[in-house]
Parts: sequence; C-alpha cells; structure tokens
Amino acid sequence: MPVIERLPKRQRQQQLAKVIEENPFVTDEELTKRFTVSIQTVRLDRMELGIPELRERLKLMAEQSYDQVRSLPLHEVIGDVIDLQLNKSGISLFEIREEHVFSRTKIARGHHIFSQANSLAVAVINDEIALTASADIRFIRSIRLQEKCVAKAYVRSVSKGKAKVEVFTYVNDELVFQGNFIIYHSKNRGEGGGDSHADSD
Repeated sequence: MPVIERLPKRQRQQQLAKVIEENPFVTDEELTKRFTVSIQTVRLDRMELGIPELRERLKLMAEQSYDQVRSLPLHEVIGDVIDLQLNKSGISLFEIREEHVFSRTKIARGHHIFSQANSLAVAVINDEIALTASADIRFIRSIRLQEKCVAKAYVRSVSKGKAKVEVFTYVNDELVFQGNFIIYHSKNRGEGGGDSHADSD
C-alpha cells in the first residue's frame, strides 16, 4: 500500500469538514483511515471545527427534519430514523452488532437487513394503519459485523389504499440491498381492522 503523505492541519480540517458534510454517517474510525492520523487528531479536528460526534450529529439531523411516524411506534422501526418526510422519503441507520450476525461467519442474517428496509417503508406512510402487502427484494452483497447500513426509502406513488415504496440500503456508498414494497394503508378506505403495523420479521 503506498504511503499517503499527511496533509497540513488547515488543509486536513477543510477536507475533513467536507467529508462529514457529504457523509454525516462517517465515523471517527473511518476518518482516521482516510486521513492517516490518530483518532485523537480526528476528535481534536472536529472539536476545533465545532463538529459534534456521530451520535450527536444523527440526533441533530433527526431533530431538524423529522415528521412523526404514524404507522407504528418508533421503537418498532428497525434502526435509527434519521430523516422522515411522510409520504415522501425516509432514512434510517442500522449498525450490525454481534446479535445480528451468524457466529461463525460474522455475516448479518438477512432478515435484519430486510426488517430495516421493511419497517422504514411502513414508517414513511402517513397513516395510522399501514401493512406490507408484498415485497420484491434483492440482496446485492453480504453485510458484516460492525458495518453501518443506511436505508433510504422513497415513496414512488400513493393511491387509494395502496402505496409503492422503494428502499435502497447502502454501506458507505455501496448499494447492498434493494426492495420494492407495496404498502396497504387505510386512507380513503372505509374499512378498519387489522394490525397497525407490519410484522417486520
């Protein structure tokens, strides 16, 4: 691997700020690898630039741009909801931990990846009753322990009682999962009954 020359502090801080602006989900550990500096240097750079740590950044993002989930309790959404525009789009972050992987291979169990996408597809619907009717899904590559999955949901259409939601899940900038969901909802339907959320497992 070629030796990367370290940047002068001012230049490094400018680039670090730009990287975080482009990808708010980037961790301090990832920044240390990118700039070949210690974790302490990254933390000092962030402090000097007034950039909060990842968890705080995510919290701020959620507070700044967040509609209230109507279709299911927030704790039933798999992953941390970062952004939600009802009937439009949503973003959630899900970190793969020990309990999500096969013990031998450290590869994430597929149902966790599906659950993140499915629960986000349901959460983005502006209705108290929303259920997954069908899902056409594609796993593009295996996801491993400690990888961070960023799911982005887009509502493609909403018609009477039915919505089409497309979800793309990324690790860094790499697409790892894609799903097309048909979500039934109760808007403009005179019917009640049924569970108020999809069983995402």
